[in-house]
Amino acid sequence: MGVGLLSHVEINVSDLERSRAFWGWLLPELGWEPYQSWPTGVSWRLASQYLVFCQVEPRFRLHGPFHRRRVGLNHLAFAVGCEAIVDRVVEQLPLWGTQLLYPERHPHAGGAGYYGAFFEDPDRIKVEVVVQRYDGATERRPGAIPGAVTRCPDAR
Repeated sequence: MGVGLLSHVEINVSDLERSRAFWGWLLPELGWEPYQSWPTGVSWRLASQYLVFCQVEPRFRLHGPFHRRRVGLNHLAFAVGCEAIVDRVVEQLPLWGTQLLYPERHPHAGGAGYYGAFFEDPDRIKVEVVVQRYDGATERRPGAIPGAVTRCPDAR
C-alpha cells in the first residue's frame, strides 16, 4: 500500500439491511468484492482499500435525516473507465429506490469533458460514479489502485 492512500472509510447507516442490499448491488458493479460481514456491519474491498457500513446505535441517531450540506461527509466518488459502466448504474437506479440527481445536466453535471452520474444511497449520502481515463494501456498514475475498474468491460 502506498503512503498516504486512503485505507478505509466507515459509514454509520440507519438501516443496515437496506444499505447492505444497496451497496451490495452497486459496489460489485464497480469492481469491489465482499470483504467482511457481522451482525452490525458489512464491508467491501477493492485492492487494499475497503468501505465499511455499520448500523448506528439508537442513541447516536441524528435528529432528522442525514444531509450532505451539514458538517461531515459530502459525497463518495468512484472512478470507472468508460461511459457504459455509468450508463449501466444509472439504468438500475430505479430498481434500488433512488433517482438521478441533476437529471437536466446528466451525464455532464460535472462540467465540460465530464461523464458521470450523481445519486443518493438509502441514507441520502450522495454517490458519484465518474469516468476517469488515463494514458496508456494500463493505468500508470501516482497512487493508482490495482484492480480498480479502469477499462470498459463488454456490455452486458
